[in-house]
Amino acid sequence: MVQELLTVLALAGAAGGTYVAAAARVVRQYERGVVLRFGRLRGSVRGPGFAMVIPGIDRMHKVNMQIVTMPVPAQDGITRDNVTVRVDAVIYFKVVDPVDAIIRVEDYRFAVSQMAQTSLRSILGKSDLDELLSNREKLNQGLELMMDSPAVEWGVTIDRVEIKDVSLPETMKRSMARQAEADRERRARIINADAELQASKKLAEAAAVMSDQPAALQLRLLQTVVAVAAEKNSTLVLPFPVELLRFLERATPAQHPAPA
Repeated sequence: MVQELLTVLALAGAAGGTYVAAAARVVRQYERGVVLRFGRLRGSVRGPGFAMVIPGIDRMHKVNMQIVTMPVPAQDGITRDNVTVRVDAVIYFKVVDPVDAIIRVEDYRFAVSQMAQTSLRSILGKSDLDELLSNREKLNQGLELMMDSPAVEWGVTIDRVEIKDVSLPETMKRSMARQAEADRERRARIINADAELQASKKLAEAAAVMSDQPAALQLRLLQTVVAVAAEKNSTLVLPFPVELLRFLERATPAQHPAPA
């Protein structure tokens, strides 16, 4: 009798243990549990910790409440100024209402991914190439606003959207490179011309001063000689002043030819 009682207790304990193992659920700190009983929402959302459900009747869906980082596949589009580009992005979102994320949408991750792709293509068609390359912050804000409105109905909030890379056709890259090179050459020529103009004005002023003071020209000549000699050159070219030749010509008496 005692043995049969022990057997029944052991079987009951085993059945109870099996039931607890099948009914026990552990919800982690960053998760929330949504329980459906016969397909209908049951009670409130289960918080983190230990939870019990009825095996075979209840079904618990665990929803991750962390911020999800999802890459958006590269999309081909045409900008407003008819340039074909290829753009990819990354989206950061999180679930704020686990019940809506389970009940209102079949797969909220897939829905957010598809919405991000369509929104990215839409924003490409409304933007110019220059705006796409230089004003990404504005485009990121536009993408976030476009995605946030429908995502709220799914219990999801868009935390941030970032455009990662913009790929241009090779012909467009070469055209932009030639444009940038031409612009740099134009600015270099303007700077050189402005420098020549300023230098010519200063040289004209220096020439006017030296014409009034002939000794200044000699001093300038000596300074040039000193500067050239400091370079330790083997050959030194010394210019001969034309004024000195004229002075010697005036100082030398003219020689008359001898009579035959």
